[in-house]
Amino acid sequence: MGVGGAAHFADRLVDAVGRKGASLCVGLDPDPALMPEGVGVAEFCRGIVDAVASVAVAVKPQSAFFEAQGREGWATLADVCEYARDAGLLVIADAKRGDVPSTARAYAAAFAPLADAVTVNPYLGYDSLESFFAQDGLGVFVLVKTSNPGGVDLQDLPLAEGRPLWQHVAGLVDQWGADLVGACGLSSVGAVVGATFPQEVAEARQLLPRSVLLLPGVGAQGARAPDLAAAFTVGPAGGIVTASRSVIYADRGVGWQEAAAAEAERLAGELRAVAVAG
Repeated sequence: MGVGGAAHFADRLVDAVGRKGASLCVGLDPDPALMPEGVGVAEFCRGIVDAVASVAVAVKPQSAFFEAQGREGWATLADVCEYARDAGLLVIADAKRGDVPSTARAYAAAFAPLADAVTVNPYLGYDSLESFFAQDGLGVFVLVKTSNPGGVDLQDLPLAEGRPLWQHVAGLVDQWGADLVGACGLSSVGAVVGATFPQEVAEARQLLPRSVLLLPGVGAQGARAPDLAAAFTVGPAGGIVTASRSVIYADRGVGWQEAAAAEAERLAGELRAVAVAG
């Protein structure tokens, strides 16, 4: 039985973290150049789901890797999302969409049936995201402070009062999610904050007391789970730590599933300790 449905996203996340004990999300970035030889995209992603389902609460398929597969890519994405949900995992579609309202409505309609949550880009403002917020049960993670080094080019620009632009965006996210709070006290509107910036994670938690923080960058990008305790001061589901390449490509040979399972278990163990410290 899958975990999809119209129930509030944050409530479902809290329940999943309660069952698994750690808020680990594994990114599904199926790059044919890195995948084990002779393994197809669907087979690879299903294998990763099988490997991590006992310890992760979610998977995060990066839509670009599926779209790059041409006409079959979207069907494969839908298949993988359904498979993950049937395995009891939440699905966060990493799509980073954001466009004028008419186009945003189409994007929201496309991703809502596939996933439990989706990442979005706020650069076009509230009306470009309103359609996502209106989807019943859909979690929305707004890009606030991203993990890539180049994000500072815009996100760290100082406003007239001196604070960086990303903090203004965080304030907007808090407003946008104020009326979408679940029984758990957390909103379905969350924020993407790079784990590569632990000080900013702590600052974001202060600015976003009711938002789930999606925290990419652990593993291949060099971030460390023990540095993220501030995200969990609102509870064990206050942050979702995502790791992609360090888990799914832990071994690119015949032992790829076993290696992914072992690395996911290791990270989950770190996160259990972090959540307690938070």
